[in-house]
Amino acid sequence: QVQLVESGGGSVQAGGSLRLSCAASGYTYSSYCMAWFRQAPGKEREAVAVILDSDGSTIYSDSVKGRFTISQDNAKNTLYLQMNSLKPEDTAIYYCAARAAWGYCVTRPYDYPFWGQGTQVTVSS
Repeated sequence: QVQLVESGGGSVQAGGSLRLSCAASGYTYSSYCMAWFRQAPGKEREAVAVILDSDGSTIYSDSVKGRFTISQDNAKNTLYLQMNSLKPEDTAIYYCAARAAWGYCVTRPYDYPFWGQGTQVTVSS
């Protein structure tokens, strides 16, 4: 059973930066897709960025491409999301998620069985 704990959310003005962290434990498979999702009030949960831990390949949503960077520190079992040039529309609860991987990753929330508790990110204009 994978446990995920996010940290690093907060409030920032538009144009600012935040870095989210996700500490992971309880791995039982050899490879995982690690992902950041977000959910704004009244909207569906959407994938922001995904990384395949075995080779570091990434997927980004078009809305954050060029502004957000997903990365991992395998020695610390920690996933990061560096968020730059933040916009008010980035305001949401951000979730870390994981699923066992078999060579590729997907971006549908219901494909991820393991979730963190979420951390609020608020961007003011």
